[in-house]
Amino acid sequence: MVTVNGIGWINKAEYGCILRNIRIAYDDKSRLKKEIFTSSYKNFGRIDNASRITCYAAALALKDAGIEYSQNRKQDIGVIGTNSRGSLETDINYFMDYIDSNRTSSRGNLFIYTLPTSPLGEAAIRFGLQGPLLYIAASDNSLLPVIETAAEMILLDESTVMLAGMSREEEAVYFVLKKDSGSGQDVLCNVETAMSILRGSRALDEMLKEFSVLGKGENQ
Repeated sequence: MVTVNGIGWINKAEYGCILRNIRIAYDDKSRLKKEIFTSSYKNFGRIDNASRITCYAAALALKDAGIEYSQNRKQDIGVIGTNSRGSLETDINYFMDYIDSNRTSSRGNLFIYTLPTSPLGEAAIRFGLQGPLLYIAASDNSLLPVIETAAEMILLDESTVMLAGMSREEEAVYFVLKKDSGSGQDVLCNVETAMSILRGSRALDEMLKEFSVLGKGENQ
């Protein structure tokens, strides 16, 4: 059985963790890096918005699951995600920079984020994840195929742990999925329960409320 062992999320006004029952409001984006990451993040200001919000949610999910991370400490954890626009925003910025440079060159730090897998790759590098990496293009930006695929990869022993989630504009949510070891570790729910919630919830806030109820039940 595959279980959900942590959920981290962020929107334009708040961020939090479900199992740890954390919900923090913010009004200054410049403070987020120090508040969310457990160590310094070199060149964070150079990455694109999709990568930033993905890394925030992924860091919060790992924290919720009690998983310590480091760029220099490699772990068998995979990452799979989706978003609403692929890399379109960065693609446009890169092309406009090319135009502004009289069609002779463009900035390399924009070019490296012109693939939809780039935010996932950024997270994998930052958190030392050596498992499989996969981007899913979902027509309705649904988490269902992402969570379902991540669970299948765990059952097929392609990775022991998977980070799975989505981002869209100013919000992102990521799940930590593991194979149930029966060790008594904190578990939010099994993956079937999670998918049942995802089938009925479209808005992020609505989905988080349902998972928060499960989290409070586990912590009582």
